[in-house]
Amino acid sequence: MNEPEMNTPAVADLGQQVEALQHQVFMLLLALIVVSGTLVAYLGYESHHIGKEVDSIKPQAVPLIQAFKQNQPALQNFVNQLVAYGQTHPDFRPVLQKYGINPMAPPPTTPKK
Repeated sequence: MNEPEMNTPAVADLGQQVEALQHQVFMLLLALIVVSGTLVAYLGYESHHIGKEVDSIKPQAVPLIQAFKQNQPALQNFVNQLVAYGQTHPDFRPVLQKYGINPMAPPPTTPKK
């Protein structure tokens, strides 16, 4: 009954705007694909080189890991002594808490081999 008149220039203008937006979205998607592909290629390249570096450092790290494993019981004993000292001396507890040692928890046990 009361239908607004359709201006054909306005409809054509809207059609052009929609077409321009579709073109812009397509170009943005294409740019996103290019950027994503470039990022994936770069990360793959870096991963490859870091893998080579890790392989070259492993022989140097093995003696350090073995020394740590040999000294671990002594370190654990030292931490247990600190916890015992912290349980009897409340003034020392903030120092333990600063380094992440909970004096209220029972001392951790060393695993038996």
